[in-house]
Amino acid sequence: MAEERSSDKLARYIMWAAAAAIIIAFCWYFRSVLVYIILAAVVSLLARPVMKLLRKIKVKGKSAPDWLLAILSLVLILGIFLGIVTQVIPVVSSIIQSVSGNLQTASFNASEIARWMEKLNIWLIDRFPTLGRDFKLQEALVTWLKNAFDMSSITSVVGSVASALGSFGVGLFSVVFIGFFFIKDDKLFRRIVGSLVPDKVEDEAIQAIGDIEHLLSRYFGGLLIEVLGVATLNFLGLWLIAKIGFYPAIGIAFMAGLLNVIPYVGPWIGAAIGVVLGLVLKFSSAAALGVFPNFWVILITLVAIFAVTQMVDNFFFQPFIYSTSIKSTPLEIFIVLLMAGHVGGILGMLVAIPTYTVIRVVAARFLKGFKPVKRLIEATSDED
Repeated sequence: MAEERSSDKLARYIMWAAAAAIIIAFCWYFRSVLVYIILAAVVSLLARPVMKLLRKIKVKGKSAPDWLLAILSLVLILGIFLGIVTQVIPVVSSIIQSVSGNLQTASFNASEIARWMEKLNIWLIDRFPTLGRDFKLQEALVTWLKNAFDMSSITSVVGSVASALGSFGVGLFSVVFIGFFFIKDDKLFRRIVGSLVPDKVEDEAIQAIGDIEHLLSRYFGGLLIEVLGVATLNFLGLWLIAKIGFYPAIGIAFMAGLLNVIPYVGPWIGAAIGVVLGLVLKFSSAAALGVFPNFWVILITLVAIFAVTQMVDNFFFQPFIYSTSIKSTPLEIFIVLLMAGHVGGILGMLVAIPTYTVIRVVAARFLKGFKPVKRLIEATSDED
């Protein structure tokens, strides 16, 4: 009997392993469809608060039908994203064209910056003799920037992107179509999951999906607020203080805001790009006039703008998003991001927090008796 039980267990394990392998193979083969579904779920989570607000608008005591509210919510969310893209891309393109054109005619022969660069060149040659006696940092920078902002390379990239517009259109339509049904019926995804799990855990699974949807909806909504908040602060600083110009300030600010989504490293990358572009714009435009501003004043001003914005983000936006929206401690988030960055790099860090939120909710529902999970939940509850 003991042998039969052992063989039964082995057979059951083999069946479970085979089923898991089939499911994994199925998901991998249809991974593009799963990506569409996940993106549609994210869009629906963003649209859910909008849907709730629209439901409060009543005419003669009645609100609009759900299908109409779902369409309005979807149009509003997509309008925000498309508005950002259509506003930022032309501005970034104009910055690149301006920099590429001005760098070809820029002269570093006079004014205060020329004297400063000469001293810097002498210092670099003394410290690094291998550079050669004829080394000039300004010429090296001009060459690098010309290559970086070469319009021919950008044109080839645009051509490659244009060739993929067909598949992009299919993906966009799929996300919008699936997202409409997720928004219209906010319990649809729960019922789908409930139909795929055993009956004995169906109620717990549905409740877990509800918790996940609630937390992720708050997280993605907070993330959108963070992007817009960081971009707005950067824009005001670049436009009003650094005097970069209205449209270039918009492009640089939104680039920094979007890069800020990448935890920890994103703000540094965005600030570095913003400072470099700000300096190049100021001095490339000044080259045409022959009057150079003070280099250190411009540099310190740009660094201060991005530093102040980052402080506001660190002390206001991020605590609201990470602690309030997903009910996790800063230490948890930091460790999760470190592990995700080690495994998957920047992409891993981007998906780390939503993935951890899902794992945390599932563990809280189905692994309550597991001591580490129990202690983690109790610690978070005590802080709340």
